[in-house]
Amino acid sequence: MTTSTERAPGGPAIEIHDLRKTFGTTHALDGLDLTVRPGEVAGFLGPNGAGKSTAIRVLLGLLRPTSGHVRLLGGDPWADAVALHRRLAYVPGDVSLWPNLTGGEAIDLLGRLRGDQGRAAARRRQELLERFELDPTKKARTYSKGNRQKVALVAAFAADVELLVLDEPTSGLDPLMEAVFTELLREAKAQGRSVLLSSHIMSEVEKVCDTVTIIRRGRAVESGTLQELRHLTRSAVTAVVGGDPAPLAALPGVHDLATTADGDGTRVTFDVENDQMGDVLAAVAPLGVRSFTATPPSLEELFLRHYGDELAAGGGSATGAAR
Repeated sequence: MTTSTERAPGGPAIEIHDLRKTFGTTHALDGLDLTVRPGEVAGFLGPNGAGKSTAIRVLLGLLRPTSGHVRLLGGDPWADAVALHRRLAYVPGDVSLWPNLTGGEAIDLLGRLRGDQGRAAARRRQELLERFELDPTKKARTYSKGNRQKVALVAAFAADVELLVLDEPTSGLDPLMEAVFTELLREAKAQGRSVLLSSHIMSEVEKVCDTVTIIRRGRAVESGTLQELRHLTRSAVTAVVGGDPAPLAALPGVHDLATTADGDGTRVTFDVENDQMGDVLAAVAPLGVRSFTATPPSLEELFLRHYGDELAAGGGSATGAAR
């Protein structure tokens, strides 16, 4: 039998079903579903105003949901907040620190709040300080944004917790430090920790996440593994063939076919729905294939399926819109 703050063996680290949160007439969350399983790194994508931050605040017990089912490590984020926060670590996208404390003092204080003490914890913190190249002797008020993020990341990854909730955690980090962060996420997964990663860096999410949930207007519009989501869209095909590729345009699942002369052959490009790829390959083979590449859709392309209209209206980029 488990207590109210114990997760049943094999149960989800995060379980959200039909979550709704309203502020007056504004529906910040409108039936959101989200699950993070034990040992899973789950990506959480959506632009400003989509509801990501509201969902994270509900999970942290900072907001009370209007309705819906929310369980965090087997407990109620609102009623069991104190106990649950000892079992998780949170990194926001813009870290605020005590200005008169040094970075090392801030990290030690955060560790003591969770009970992370002893030689093993001290060694772990020192290792992380070296990997992030952070000077812990400087006052927090002198730190750049990137160094403030490093303080929070060191404290989070040093913590002996089951769940990491990371909201734009690499904001302000340079590419070398982003690579360190990616390595640490992989290590956390290998240790069996669960991670909820909200990020606007598509390549970061693609490299480390097992599943992705794309949120729009307070509800999940796509959710699954990257492989599952890619089955919902098209791959880009480029081939050089000796025969006439014109008949390919009539095949089910083929879109936007274009041809150009290429030496003794013809270069053909088109998009194909993934479930039709086998039939397309069978049709291309008799044309005398000299080269053939098929590129599955990137996470950015999956994201653009749901936000391309907003980007076109605002003149923004996919990366910028996902914040």
